[in-house]
Amino acid sequence: MANYTLKYMARRDLEQAIDWAAAEGWNPGLHDADCFYAADPEGFLMGWLDDEPIAAISVVKYGTSFGFLGFYLVKPAFRGQGYGWQIWQAGLNSLQNRTIGLDGVVDQQSNYLKSGFQLAYRNVRYEGWGEAAPVSGPADQVVPLANVPLAQVIEYDRQCFPEERSAFLQCWLNQPDSTAIAVVHNDSLLGYGLLRPCRQGDKIGPLLADNPAIAETLFLALKAQVKPGQPFYLDVPEVNTAAVALAKKYAMTSMFETARMYLPTVPELPTDRIFGVTSFELG
Repeated sequence: MANYTLKYMARRDLEQAIDWAAAEGWNPGLHDADCFYAADPEGFLMGWLDDEPIAAISVVKYGTSFGFLGFYLVKPAFRGQGYGWQIWQAGLNSLQNRTIGLDGVVDQQSNYLKSGFQLAYRNVRYEGWGEAAPVSGPADQVVPLANVPLAQVIEYDRQCFPEERSAFLQCWLNQPDSTAIAVVHNDSLLGYGLLRPCRQGDKIGPLLADNPAIAETLFLALKAQVKPGQPFYLDVPEVNTAAVALAKKYAMTSMFETARMYLPTVPELPTDRIFGVTSFELG
């Protein structure tokens, strides 16, 4: 009889889980694995049937109070046989006594509700296209994020995320072939954003800003880096109506959505400052 075991992923196993995610149409970033693993090397579980990997889940821990669940995948040939449920239970157990967040596909929402998760809002993925003559915002307001002290970026990010995530950000904001920018006034950070290359096109995320005007400035500066005819994506919390309006203003079209859910309660976050989600897999 086949033997089903759960193990922490090695770095190479995470690459395989990311390939599975790509096959599901999630369009991961080209350098996601490095930063995901940096966030929490023991935050990824893989289910093995004898010597074959068939299931995955991420349960990345941030600080002492928060965890994010993602990469919940079972290879198609092994679905409906209880393997996913076992790795799901193990993942939840590893995050005991923490608030847990996830971005679930809509057809799984009812199952997450049965496990006690509460729906906070929908995230909507918008798709746009690089232009030959891109519109750009006021360049004098935008500086490379590398010019801003990392401690200041971490503090700003913490206001928009349930826990501190410095290990993750140190990698995420310095990915190869990415663009990280900020708006600063009188030495105060007013917003920042990142554009990174993905399997298909580029993604903006995070996009955090004090107000819609700053978000638009950052958005246009990042959008201007997209090659003509190349797709780019922005994952928007639908509850932020200004973020939705920004995507629509620049003719982006909705193509995918997730349910942002939390267990046991929904944390209080300034969603009016979150114009682009960092990652559906890690929050």
